[in-house]
Amino acid sequence: MTPRVEQQTLDTSQRGGDASLVEALRAGDEAAFADLVARYHGSLVRLARLYVAGSAAEDVAQETWLALLRGLDQFEGRSSLKTWLFRVLVNRARTRATRDAKTVAFSSLVNAETETFEPAVSPKRFRGAEDRWPGHWLVPPISALPEQQLLADELNAHIRSAVAQLPSAQREVVTLRDIEDVGAGEVCQLLELTDANQRVLLHRGRAKVRAALEEYVAAHTTSS
Repeated sequence: MTPRVEQQTLDTSQRGGDASLVEALRAGDEAAFADLVARYHGSLVRLARLYVAGSAAEDVAQETWLALLRGLDQFEGRSSLKTWLFRVLVNRARTRATRDAKTVAFSSLVNAETETFEPAVSPKRFRGAEDRWPGHWLVPPISALPEQQLLADELNAHIRSAVAQLPSAQREVVTLRDIEDVGAGEVCQLLELTDANQRVLLHRGRAKVRAALEEYVAAHTTSS
């Protein structure tokens, strides 16, 4: 299905920065390429792991860099260079996953995760109809983290673990939006999603990660 979103217009500074970088890469500037690899290789491997496991993720990332060098003449600046690079990665990772028979059609995952009713938050967390304030929080969500009790790296690891346990389509959208900082419009282009589907997947994924984080924080608070 073709995403029903408008083509995003890159701001002048981003367009100019990408144009200069592409020009340097086309001229064979090794320093520019090394800088690009240092900036995005980790992100490419993380994205590849959404589709393939183990060393295959590294292989897909390496294939993506080769594809970038061979396809620079095809880059027209209609999206950011980062989004273009991620699109190459996603296409190659899906092809590898299909070949390895470790995935199902992404469109079926999207349909299953957006068309089936699924409350973002458990109904048990709200007051019932017989209560004085029906529909209000029974136990309010935790809005602040006990920073003195949780190390930043431990918390970050738990968040990534929660993201890794999301259904495939939600995990992909949350990873791109919240970990790789890709804009909503570009995610729609990357994954061929409608804006509505992207928002549903993001909302459900974020709600599950938040719920897992609240349980984790509550457990640490209770045990302290």
